[in-house]
Amino acid sequence: MQRKAVIFGIKGVKLTTEERDLIKNEKPWGVILFSRNIKDLNQLRHLITEIKYNINDKYFPILIDQEGGSVSRLNTIIDFSIFSQKFFGKLYSRDKNIFYQYYKIYTEKVCDILNRVGININTVPVLDVRRKISHRIIVDRCFSENSDLVTKLGNLSINLFENKKIATVIKHIPGHGVSKIDSHHKTPVVEINRKELIKKDFKPFKKCNSLFAMTAHIIYLIYDPIYTATHSKIVINEVIRKLIGFKGILISDDISMKALNYGLINNATRALDAGCNLILHCNGNIKEMKKLIKVVPIIDKFTQRKTSHFYKFLG
Repeated sequence: MQRKAVIFGIKGVKLTTEERDLIKNEKPWGVILFSRNIKDLNQLRHLITEIKYNINDKYFPILIDQEGGSVSRLNTIIDFSIFSQKFFGKLYSRDKNIFYQYYKIYTEKVCDILNRVGININTVPVLDVRRKISHRIIVDRCFSENSDLVTKLGNLSINLFENKKIATVIKHIPGHGVSKIDSHHKTPVVEINRKELIKKDFKPFKKCNSLFAMTAHIIYLIYDPIYTATHSKIVINEVIRKLIGFKGILISDDISMKALNYGLINNATRALDAGCNLILHCNGNIKEMKKLIKVVPIIDKFTQRKTSHFYKFLG
């Protein structure tokens, strides 16, 4: 499979000529969609059909961030903005029976839309464990402050989506709940000790099995005082791969976020060199995409093999 190790976002509700040519000729691993790409059900289905036609692959990876709550990309189709992971975590604590009914209905409706239009990967669940110090960007996106509850609901989420042939991406590995800073704008630095990280933050990632995971743009001082997890060979090899035991495809979070400060090309190459299997570039800037596609390599044998597993899952 001659695919480049990158996932691109696109600019609007239909492909531009440049985007069409890039997808057809350069063959990125996948495409991720955002609210800016979605007008209604028919338009979304047509857009995805065109993407898959141009790469000649009915199983081509199409991703979306449909967490619910503040991260709901499907709101022009159905408004999911009240159904955050925090909402469901609180509902579980209040009434487990009602929770299971509501959460099953929610995931079934999301999956119905995704299956209808041809999206096959949802970047959920968020397995970050909320703290009192957590930045507001992450608070509503976490199920709970209790790592056992995050683990339980995380596994449920993965199973419900996978039962409907939607693959999942656990994030933000190895844990973003400890951050006081929004990594979209600055680099978070976490000073928490190793014992607490292992006991609380790493636990859900260790106990939830998903085909994909997305890295946290966070520096964990106890492991690597210089590089974020996305750029850290130590964190990726010693924590994510060995301690947590993640065996799937590791995707960087968006390399255009301000937490990474080496410039676009270096952000990408450093992430791949550190051990990320794929890089994520979300903003739809075609000039940046053309620069990246020249330096991003074809996926390695590990990623090829795991991608084949994903295709078998879909089939």
